[in-house]
Amino acid sequence: MDNKNVHISINTEGLAVPEVMVENDVKHETYTTAGVCSRQIDFDMDSEGCIHNVKFIGGCNGNLKAIGLLVEGKNAQEIADLLRGNDCGGRGTSCADQLAKAIDKAMAE
Repeated sequence: MDNKNVHISINTEGLAVPEVMVENDVKHETYTTAGVCSRQIDFDMDSEGCIHNVKFIGGCNGNLKAIGLLVEGKNAQEIADLLRGNDCGGRGTSCADQLAKAIDKAMAE
């Protein structure tokens, strides 16, 4: 893990949450979701196009924490391509699809 270290914080439920701190140029993103249970997605994108510290506000807590763990340190474009179009209950979108949209928006800026 070059140029990275792990910081542990305590969430509102009293649980330890690891956060990868990246020393490269990092862009923090906050995305307001639409059509899903989660209200917001926060994440960091490093200068190499990798995603870190994905956090969903609201929604299915366990599943969304798992998404954050699964995408940690992965290439943003690959994540967006994999998750784009995922549907939840006929809504035409999902929290995973919203993450893809958030990544697409961040990459376009």
